[in-house]
Amino acid sequence: MMRILAAFLALVCFSPLSAAQDSTEETSKLLVGVYESPPFVMVEGDDVSGMAVDLWEYIAGETGAEYEYKSFDTVTQLIDAVSSEQIDLAVTNLTITEKRAGRFDFTQPWFDAGLRIMVSETPHVGFSGLVEGLRDAGYLKPYAWLALIIVVSTLGMTLFDRRFDKGFPQKWTDGVAESFYSVMSVVTSGKAPSRKNLFGWVGRIWQALWLVCGIAVMAYVTSSVTSVMTSLSLTGTINSVSDLAGKTVAVAEGSSAEEFAHDSIITSISTRNINASVEALENGWVEAIIGDAPVLEYYLHRNPQAELKVVGPIFQPEKYGFGLPHGSPLRREMTIEVVGAHENGVIDDLRTQYFGDN
Repeated sequence: MMRILAAFLALVCFSPLSAAQDSTEETSKLLVGVYESPPFVMVEGDDVSGMAVDLWEYIAGETGAEYEYKSFDTVTQLIDAVSSEQIDLAVTNLTITEKRAGRFDFTQPWFDAGLRIMVSETPHVGFSGLVEGLRDAGYLKPYAWLALIIVVSTLGMTLFDRRFDKGFPQKWTDGVAESFYSVMSVVTSGKAPSRKNLFGWVGRIWQALWLVCGIAVMAYVTSSVTSVMTSLSLTGTINSVSDLAGKTVAVAEGSSAEEFAHDSIITSISTRNINASVEALENGWVEAIIGDAPVLEYYLHRNPQAELKVVGPIFQPEKYGFGLPHGSPLRREMTIEVVGAHENGVIDDLRTQYFGDN
């Protein structure tokens, strides 16, 4: 009986301790927030990789930390999560800024970067932009006269053919449509549809002169539109930040690029990530993208078929660091490991792995 009683007391006394130990082991696992931004963070299903991820996993291996990842759709969500202590660590190409440092702590910087601009190789000129260009160049008034001449010619040809051509449609709507088709054929292609020659050699000469007029009109319209589009392409060229005045740019939501655009009074739309920004640029919704230089350059490297280019120098030098809640006990240990990774060449090796020797 005494042995049974002792065993029971031991079970009662040590069970809470064992439960507490299990609870401690469960809660000791770090929740690491990530935001996809190739090549620093790349997410495919449950697989998380990238330069920032590799560096963190190196540090975790050195410190013996256990962790799990939680992915966020935007930088804003990631920043809110780390500042409100919903996660233990924020891992991505997170720019160190004074505003962010007021909300959460940073480790020692581990990467030097900055902002650059991405544009289309062939600037997008929309219909409204073309109309404005034609108006500014003074072509809309001649176009209005040409439209009036086409209307008058259509009515004149309709009356003429109804009078002299017995095979011409007698219904007014059919006749006007037939004449309009003939006039537009001459104007747009310089060729006239087959017509009866009602007045012999005089009629042929008149038809020839009509073709010459049509070719002249076509040449005028073509040259004016071409010159305006060329002018718009040249004036719309973006090579630096100074060229962004009056333009609309895409920036990642919550990014340092968004802050820069806001502070510089540059019209911008915020997107979830680089892919959404590129979609906006290719569809002509924006005229440029402002983003982290390594992210833009890496996108072009992975998508050589894209008719895009990165222009201008880095205009806003930045440094990346890992984000932690204020007062996190991890900060000192992680900072020491980041400094060590700089000194022993781990970060240089990762940079070469993802960006090449240059």
